[in-house]
Amino acid sequence: MVWETRKILGDDSIQVNPTAVRVPVFYGHSEAVHLETRRKLSAAEARQLLEAAPGVEVVDERSGGGYPTPVTHAAGTDAVYVGRIREDISHPRGLDLWIVSDNIRKGAALNAVQLAELVVKAGS
Repeated sequence: MVWETRKILGDDSIQVNPTAVRVPVFYGHSEAVHLETRRKLSAAEARQLLEAAPGVEVVDERSGGGYPTPVTHAAGTDAVYVGRIREDISHPRGLDLWIVSDNIRKGAALNAVQLAELVVKAGS
C-alpha cells in the first residue's frame, strides 16, 4: 500500500502508515484511511469534495448501519464507497475515512479502462 500510493500519485515523498486486515468476504476491499492535508480541511468540506468526485458514493449517516460495507454496498458495483468521514483528533489537519469497494469490479482492470476513457475524451 505504501509503494502503490506513491506510484499512483507520482510522489515518493508521500508518507503513509497503512494497516491491512483480511476479513473473509467474497468480494470487497475495506480500508481505514487516516490522512493529513496541507491546510485544515473540515469533515464537511471533505464530504462535499467526495460527493462531487466521479465514481465515489458517500454513505455517511450518524446512525446504525450508516456506513458502507463490502457486503451491503460494494459487492457487484463499480463505485468506491466512503463513510465515517471525521476529523482526526490526533492531528490538527488530519481526516479519517472508511472506504470500501468490490475488488473484483473496481481494481486494476476497471481503473485502466476508466483511465483510457479519460485519455480518449481529452483527445477529442
